[in-house]
Amino acid sequence: MGTSIAYDTPVAELVTERLAVTVPLALMAMVLTTVLALTLGLYAASHHNKLGDAGVMAISQFGIALPNFWFAILLILLFSVKLQWFSAGGFPGWEDGVWEAFKALVLPAVALAVVQAAILARITRSAVLDVLREDFVRTARAKGLSHRQVLWRHVLRNAFVPVLTIMGLQFASLLAGTVVVENVFSLPGLGRLVFQAIANRDLVVVRNVVMLLAAAVIVINFVVDVLYAVIDPRLRVAQA
Repeated sequence: MGTSIAYDTPVAELVTERLAVTVPLALMAMVLTTVLALTLGLYAASHHNKLGDAGVMAISQFGIALPNFWFAILLILLFSVKLQWFSAGGFPGWEDGVWEAFKALVLPAVALAVVQAAILARITRSAVLDVLREDFVRTARAKGLSHRQVLWRHVLRNAFVPVLTIMGLQFASLLAGTVVVENVFSLPGLGRLVFQAIANRDLVVVRNVVMLLAAAVIVINFVVDVLYAVIDPRLRVAQA
């Protein structure tokens, strides 16, 4: 991968150090996104055309319009400056303790997850509403299953294919799109490395990081395609 002009360090070493921050941050943000989106999407679909549905859609629309860097600044003002629960920025390193490193990534993960969860919640709601109109849902209810059991056991799994597609794209974008948030929180991640390399005109670093992120997107999309057959048995039957 060559040697960085600005750092006079092998690019592979720089990327490895920064991935130790970016990958956990992206995973934390993706977990928060999934939990929030599935909960809100299922709730909105199960309360279709009711006050709860309208409330979730209004919140999700606000979340989509919310710039994550501005939301990150609000989080710093509230939880770091006023309440002093978290640090305003920086990363202590995993060698200084898992808990301290985890705390340093909480606010950035929340800032990244809000917009992604708002988008995914709307996709989940639409997919669940489509499945709720299917005949097998009425059959499951006729067998005596509760509304919660029908939603979580039958409806969600059948509605998960389009949701999984968006989740794969979102995780890829989290890996590649943390530049602004990492700069707001002064995190030594991959996004900040690219930002600094562009500012320093370190084209060797920029080239290799861009190629790495492109490869990550391809791999993630391949994994999502494989998971389709795991989630939806109909695809395995079609292949057979």
